[in-house]
Amino acid sequence: MIQKIKRTARVSRYIIYRETLVDFKESFWSFLGAFIGIGLISFLQAFFLSDLENIFLIGSFGASSVLIYGAVESPLSQPRNLIGGHVISAIIGVTINMVLPDIVWLTAPLAVSLSIVCMQYTKTLHPPGGATSLIAVIGTEKIQELGYLYVLSPVLSGTLLLLVVALIFNNISSNREYPAKNRFKLK
Repeated sequence: MIQKIKRTARVSRYIIYRETLVDFKESFWSFLGAFIGIGLISFLQAFFLSDLENIFLIGSFGASSVLIYGAVESPLSQPRNLIGGHVISAIIGVTINMVLPDIVWLTAPLAVSLSIVCMQYTKTLHPPGGATSLIAVIGTEKIQELGYLYVLSPVLSGTLLLLVVALIFNNISSNREYPAKNRFKLK
């Protein structure tokens, strides 16, 4: 019994200590990936799209960057979750906004909660997807005027751009592997 307690304490100390270590190489690759990913989307919006055409950079991409560049091994940051979570949530957000326009007190929570449930059922849970659906409901007139085009651009196109950058930068370091392979079992 005492041996088991000592072992548990030793393992706990190792896990807690290991989780708090800062690996500067990993931080470098996280920084570089996020900088290039968000930078490309910002560059495309600033230099190739007129102010009247489209919004290409949405806030939920920042949260996705935290996951796909900073938490590379997380199940929530895998490509299926990244793309599926954003696209499903965008479709739900746009649909809710079209069915119940101008009832923000109802549409905002409905869009987010339905997005969560749909992502759970499709095994594409990606927390920034909730923000993507919320943006479709509470976003500017420009975003709301896009309707279902919002799903294609900025959501799908921006997500694919982030994914390509993640595939490149997360696999340069020998300590990283993206997408994570053989670490998660499907239920």
